[in-house]
Amino acid sequence: MYGFVKVCAATPEIRVADVNFNTQNIIKAIQASAVNGSQLTVFPELCLCGYTCGDLFNQPTLIAACEEGVKKIAQATNGIKTLVLIGVPVAVCGRLYNCAVALSDGKILSVIPKTYLPNYGEFYEKRHFSAAPTSGCKELSYGGAECVTFGKNIILQAENNTKFTVGVEICEDLWTPESPSVNLVKNGANIIVNLSCSNETVGKADYRRNLVKMQSAKLICGYVYSDAGEGESSTDMTFAGHNIICENGSILAESKLFENGLLYSEIDVDKLETERIKKASGFYDDAQTDVSEQSVIKFKQFSADGKDFALTRKISKTPFVPEFGIDERSELILTIQQKGLEKRLKHTNSETAIIGISGGLDSALALLVTCRAFKALGKDVKNIIAVTMPCFGTTKKTKNNSLKLIAALGVTAKVIPLSDSVNRHFKDISHDAENRNTTYENSQARMRTLVLMDLANDLNGLVIGTGDLSELALGWATYNGDHMAMYGVNSSVPKTLVKHLIAYEAEKLGGNVKKILTDIINTEISPELLPPDENGNIAQKTEDIVGPYVLHDFFIYYALRYSFPPEKILYLAEIAFKGVYGEATIKKWLKNFYKRFFSQQFKRSCMPDGVKIGSVALSPRGDWRMPSDAISAIWTEKID
Repeated sequence: MYGFVKVCAATPEIRVADVNFNTQNIIKAIQASAVNGSQLTVFPELCLCGYTCGDLFNQPTLIAACEEGVKKIAQATNGIKTLVLIGVPVAVCGRLYNCAVALSDGKILSVIPKTYLPNYGEFYEKRHFSAAPTSGCKELSYGGAECVTFGKNIILQAENNTKFTVGVEICEDLWTPESPSVNLVKNGANIIVNLSCSNETVGKADYRRNLVKMQSAKLICGYVYSDAGEGESSTDMTFAGHNIICENGSILAESKLFENGLLYSEIDVDKLETERIKKASGFYDDAQTDVSEQSVIKFKQFSADGKDFALTRKISKTPFVPEFGIDERSELILTIQQKGLEKRLKHTNSETAIIGISGGLDSALALLVTCRAFKALGKDVKNIIAVTMPCFGTTKKTKNNSLKLIAALGVTAKVIPLSDSVNRHFKDISHDAENRNTTYENSQARMRTLVLMDLANDLNGLVIGTGDLSELALGWATYNGDHMAMYGVNSSVPKTLVKHLIAYEAEKLGGNVKKILTDIINTEISPELLPPDENGNIAQKTEDIVGPYVLHDFFIYYALRYSFPPEKILYLAEIAFKGVYGEATIKKWLKNFYKRFFSQQFKRSCMPDGVKIGSVALSPRGDWRMPSDAISAIWTEKID
């Protein structure tokens, strides 16, 4: 469903060496996970008998009981098209291996041995087990199945979804410098599972969490880590059942320590594949494992009576805004903006910075960043020339907020009314001032830029651009008007993040500055190019024209960062904005987004320099190269 694979990390209660008890609990967990829509269910290392059996592993009775247990579990999965991996000791050709056994729909698919055996501290696996054979795979008879593939180079692949591909590691395999998962993902595995029995010591959970998280990021994969919990022997160790599900560096779900149970989430294999395609030149190389050494085992994919499962992973309305640590993130972003501007000011030997201040969000953020840069360079903020240029659409509120902010920050104010200049320009080009068309609006925007550019020339200054990422994506800027500057500090900051950055800086500065900035945050977004209403309030509201920025930023994130198709973005938006926007509204603005994004590329093709602050940017010199003549039809048709 839209590339999502529902996965489960399962930690049932076990008893050491009580294979019958463990078999029944594993079967119950498999059935429960299937009812909840799991397409992949992973159990801990050696869970069928217990990792802490010690020298009982040398008892043929235990090993035979485990094989019989696997047979029963396989039979119990008949009709349940969920890929299941359980930890089992398996004897092969006079050697004992610590293995993951893959099961699906009543069949034993493969037996995958552990590659790296820990033999330090509390671990002594080499006393009982052999490491996985270094080359190839072999066929063996096991658990009543005559032909089961045995070997470490195995990839499990869903019959009806070539992107649902699974590679297996067992505990220590992850903790080593050359984890098997590296070659498994290079040869097509999108999800890595780890059957683990990692005992709990002080600080180990943090280390384990970071290890799983970073492995999924490094390998651009999903990672399902299933850990042993209550039931393992406490003779010398305690086990916490620390289950973790990650996707490309993000933790999707994590269990509480010392609580056995089933942990669910959904891994987006389409997204993983797209990310790898983007980064193929660095992700793959000629030294990857010979594909001839890999065995691909097919399995039937789960289908719950034809019904799709519901997503449990959180879909944020504001993906550009972090859920936690917003203050820390805001400080970092402001510093990146500041440092970029510092370099440009030094390189150009600019004595002043010229900024058009409208009383809106973007110009307020640009002014705050410029003040930070000047202070860091030891420059007097009086050399920041903040220009307010009232014209036909300027309201008393925005003009007053502009002047108040300028005064509160201690920069130099310059008020240049534009009405007379624009009216003279209308006469020059024979435009009727009562015709409030695009010319009426854009003439004002271009006059503002003309004033700022000429002031910069006159005062040896740099015009600081205020336009943000959302406006660039939508083309909501007048070509060679506010579209143009000498350096754009907001060019990769989306509109939904702008408010948070201003609010953070407002808290830092406090006092009267905070009060003014709070009022600016609460002011409706407008270019103020059309006259106010009869009450003197803003009449031209940007979001009434182009759509809500919270929706557009959502579209930008998933369309550009992850290249999701329109129908998938629509699906996610309906989940994220349930109760806020209906399907018809989301469709309307999604279609508008694609139309504007394609038609306005010509503005981005010649946008000025600006600092990159996140994973999405539209500079034609860096992140986004697109022909200005591209057609949006195949995208907009998908929405309908």
